[in-house]
Amino acid sequence: MKIRSFDDYQQAYQQSVTDPEGFWAGVADTFLWRKRWDNVLEWNFTEPSIKWFLGGKLNITENCLDRHLATKADQPALIFEPNDPTEPSQTLTYKVLHERVCQFSNVLKRNGVQKGDRVCIYMPMVPELAIAILACARIGAVHSVVFGGFSAHSIADRINDAQCKLVVTSDGAFRGNKEIALKATVDDALLTCPSVEKVIVLTRTRTPTSMIKGRDAWWEDELKLVTTDCPAEEMDAEDMLFVLYTSGSTGKPKGVVHTCGGYMVYTSYTFETVFQYQPGEEGRVPIFFCTADIGWITGHSYIVYGPLASGATTVLFEGIPTYPDAGRFWDVIDKHQVNILYTAPTAIRSLMSFGLDFVKNKDLSSLQILGSVGEPINEEAWHWYHENIGKGRCPIVDTWWQTETAGILISPIAGLTPLKPTYATLPLPGVQPILVDEAGKEIEGNGVSGNLCLKFPWPGILRTTYGDHERCRQTYFATYPGLYFTGDGCLRDEDGYYRITGRVDDVLNVSGHRIGTAEVENAINMHLGVIESAVVGYPHDIKGQGIYAYIITDHPHQNPELMKKDILATVARMIGPIAKPDKIQFVSGLPKTRSGKIMRRILRKIAEGETSNLGDITTLLDPAVVEEIKAGVV
Repeated sequence: MKIRSFDDYQQAYQQSVTDPEGFWAGVADTFLWRKRWDNVLEWNFTEPSIKWFLGGKLNITENCLDRHLATKADQPALIFEPNDPTEPSQTLTYKVLHERVCQFSNVLKRNGVQKGDRVCIYMPMVPELAIAILACARIGAVHSVVFGGFSAHSIADRINDAQCKLVVTSDGAFRGNKEIALKATVDDALLTCPSVEKVIVLTRTRTPTSMIKGRDAWWEDELKLVTTDCPAEEMDAEDMLFVLYTSGSTGKPKGVVHTCGGYMVYTSYTFETVFQYQPGEEGRVPIFFCTADIGWITGHSYIVYGPLASGATTVLFEGIPTYPDAGRFWDVIDKHQVNILYTAPTAIRSLMSFGLDFVKNKDLSSLQILGSVGEPINEEAWHWYHENIGKGRCPIVDTWWQTETAGILISPIAGLTPLKPTYATLPLPGVQPILVDEAGKEIEGNGVSGNLCLKFPWPGILRTTYGDHERCRQTYFATYPGLYFTGDGCLRDEDGYYRITGRVDDVLNVSGHRIGTAEVENAINMHLGVIESAVVGYPHDIKGQGIYAYIITDHPHQNPELMKKDILATVARMIGPIAKPDKIQFVSGLPKTRSGKIMRRILRKIAEGETSNLGDITTLLDPAVVEEIKAGVV
């Protein structure tokens, strides 16, 4: 049932809780299946084992492309807006996108990729990135997209963990006024990746590129050798669709696994429901612009799969919000008559800091709905976004979800749910949140806060972490037996509205991207002369959370500023620029318990400037170190 009023939502929610299998079967019936499922759901959160639409056969690309050809062949599927505003944009219709996906599917097959093989994709935000993803899905290969800002070391970790057979990359990428050599980074990574047999390279920046005979091939050359006819591989609903690596509270990133059937049903359903996506007058299709990078889950679910499975028109933007100036988003909206904008609070706060000069002469009248993703949006940014971008008439959907959930879990439904700034508001149909205390006891009623868990699966829930199911169990299902633990704290107010209050584990949310403190500490500790480090988050005006590093070195450095720059270079090389600390403080010691545990709670309070209520520090091994750290705050 389509939700078109708040009453519809309440009814759908009720049904989804009392008869989840009937509810999701009804949603799944709107898709194209080669064979209908035998059983809607089998699950337990103990092992954990979660299976949706058992026995169902399908191919997700037939739902994203083929089934639209009869009625939407000439409708734009993808609008590409390049980094350079003087370069013409491109529009790919469903017919053209279908042809290009089939063609690249044949390129993958020609290069030895078979059903079940893993393919690493490290590319700029260009149409070929979406084409490569869909081509993998069409032939049953598992894609692992790596964000273009990660280092060679991070790429190698991900390739080796998934044992990828082939890499798809580009000579380079444009990002603002910078040119980034992607293929060179891949070459560095592949020195330690024996599983990779072939590399396909797209020409984008014309950066001089080393091409290794027998291993490397140009995308453009390969296309000349294949046809545009490629039947889709039949997949089981529970076959793996992709692996996407996310930071955890230990140093090693974990590969979150999503499967074909449940992921398709959930991303498409949440896309259409939350954004109320439906053809307007005279069948005009709304233009949807998600500003995320496809290297993160938001891009997977709400640039590629969700919109295309729903027959939507989706904008893919190569650039950044501040190039060539801070009006770029508004230019894109004006130029393409965008109806729905989905962006991050970090971007909003950054653009706020430039004032209103870049907004005032832009025609934003096509906008109907605004969305926010990646982290809770603060009240000031919410009002700025509502008043200056939505002109007070566009509802804001403040969406909460995670890499592991595949799609949005808690969010207003555009135009239907009464809004409250900073609140993700209410769970979507099929989502059953629960708040628990530290002991795992349910906290009932309203006007309460606790740790946010989910007590029942939804079709998009992760199935495992690649190659390490025990890690999946430990991370998400062992803390509170019988529940999926999100790692987030949450407040449920008097109206039953949910507000996410931030991570309760050792994971930072920097510009909407999750970065594990252990991962950053490992990178810092690799630097010559560093003995030990501790990393915490602190409030940051633009990023939401900044990274504060306390570092012990083997001897005082003659030039501390140079040492800091050297450490930042090490972190950028080991992980990527995204993980560089914003503040570094050299210390002689860290606050530790007698058993050697670092008291990050104390360090976090010092970084936040809350030095007056550090709690009892008498149990520390060396309480005096706290005073020294307080005195040297940067």
